[in-house]
Amino acid sequence: MSDAAQPTAAEVRAAAEAVKTALDRHLAAVERRSGEDDPAVYEAFNQLAAAAEVYDELLYDRYDEVTPFEIPGTEDALPPYTGPEEPNALSVLIRRDYAVGEPQRLLAHAQRIEAAEGEDGPAASGTIHGALGLLFGEFEPDEIASRHKEFGLEEGDSTLWVTAAEEPADPGEWLEAPFEQVDPQSVVCRFDVSAVFDDVDDDDDDDEVVDEVEDDLDTGLDEDEDLEPLDADRR
Repeated sequence: MSDAAQPTAAEVRAAAEAVKTALDRHLAAVERRSGEDDPAVYEAFNQLAAAAEVYDELLYDRYDEVTPFEIPGTEDALPPYTGPEEPNALSVLIRRDYAVGEPQRLLAHAQRIEAAEGEDGPAASGTIHGALGLLFGEFEPDEIASRHKEFGLEEGDSTLWVTAAEEPADPGEWLEAPFEQVDPQSVVCRFDVSAVFDDVDDDDDDDEVVDEVEDDLDTGLDEDEDLEPLDADRR
């Protein structure tokens, strides 16, 4: 960054004062908390996070220095819960992303599934989208999540949301658009897994197990022979 673009010392000092003010407001809101999900505390938290982010950026730009603390960003923060206090129903929303890292491994599994079913007609296992349809038709999503490497898939980000409701939805009510009407304020909790948070590489032991399975696929497996499931990599 050029000297002309750098913030002034006065701007950094003003940002520091803004953090101090936001800290005082946050503490005052917490001390006056009216409940577990007091919107005033939530607002004060967001203001503190925003002020800290500005100060951290200016401090780095001016002095090439960082703060010794980190306040979580507010973009992914859930708003205060306003759903029913005693929910009679809940919905679990899950998204798991994968990349097709080894197409030949995926196709080999799909061919084995198709051969075991013994169905006549055009082979679906000859294309990636057909192989994915066979794979997810044969195995439960949780099993695929735990054995994704074995199936030639690479694990990406995932998220799980638990939402609460007064009453269960009517059968078929939301099937056409299952994820379009989620109220963030009805989310009881959420759990996110992302490569962004990874601090360690995959274990060597897991790589060795994957190599063993790959060798089996290359030499051909009997239709009645079961593959040993792999342990899922936890992040």
